[in-house]
Order: sequence, then structure tokens, then C-alpha cells
Amino acid sequence: MEGTLFGFNEEQIADFMSTYGVAAFILFMLFIIGEIAFKSKAGKTGTAILFFVLAFGMVGFIAKSVIQKMWGI
Repeated sequence: MEGTLFGFNEEQIADFMSTYGVAAFILFMLFIIGEIAFKSKAGKTGTAILFFVLAFGMVGFIAKSVIQKMWGI
């Protein structure tokens, strides 16, 4: 059990956190974007623009996950 945490090695922990940990942060960021839209009274168009522009950076992470699933990596 040397070099493990709760029976998981470093590679397993890193894989789990890079998938589910980052996904949790993405959901939290979407919540923050929604709060920004609500507090600024952006309206429907402004809210859509906020979500599109601020959430566009998350598309790469999601696309990477989809491509890995499709290719079986």
C-alpha cells in the first residue's frame, strides 16, 4: 500500500480528477455565468451571449472527452 491513497494510485486519482473534478468546476462556472446574467439583468439575448462567450472555453474539454470515447482511448 506504499504510495497509495485509499487504495488508489496516483494515476487513477489524476484520471478521476481530470475527468470528474474538471466537470464539477465546469458546472460551477456555468452557475457563476448564470448568476452574472441574473445580477446584471442581461435579458434573454444578453444571457445567451454571456453563456456562449464565457462557456466557449469549456467546449474544448468536452470535445476532448467525446473524441476519446468515440476513439476508445
